Amino acid sequence: MQKTITIFGSSIPQHGDEQYTAAEKLGELLALRGFNVCSGGNLGVMEAVSKGAVRNNANAIGITLDSVGFTSNKYLTEEIICTSLFDRITKLIQYGDGYVVLQGGTGTLLELAAVWELMNKDLLTVKPIACHSSMWKEVVSVLNDQLRKENRMTDLVKCFNSVEDMVDYLSEKLIRP
Repeated sequence: MQKTITIFGSSIPQHGDEQYTAAEKLGELLALRGFNVCSGGNLGVMEAVSKGAVRNNANAIGITLDSVGFTSNKYLTEEIICTSLFDRITKLIQYGDGYVVLQGGTGTLLELAAVWELMNKDLLTVKPIACHSSMWKEVVSVLNDQLRKENRMTDLVKCFNSVEDMVDYLSEKLIRP
């Protein structure tokens, strides 16, 4: 059975933007390694990762929100519609065998914090979390410092400069024994 990587990230980037291009490449590389992708199913990096995956014969699951102002992207092979934000986040986490956090705002931060805290509280099996961008390196570093002071699990989240390195990490953790 194919593993699924849940992608968290912004709905703002458009075709041609650096973040969109990186997300599309991420979807392509994940598909070529045998992964399906799952995202919030909207535009921006969610569309880009879905496009990259589907164009390389993987499935793209969208966990969308039934709300005004949200547009599902045309690359989804499956859409699951949720009525609340917290139900959506729960489903995004449930579908993931691993997680990628791309650049984003408070919604992306909420998703990262939710999956990280569930693992830290032993409410979710530890799974790989890979972040992309210097923004997340700073956030993760500050939070790991605090977690050390609290004697909690640290280093659950790994940060990477390239999507290639993230895909290598996920492949190593989820495919290779």
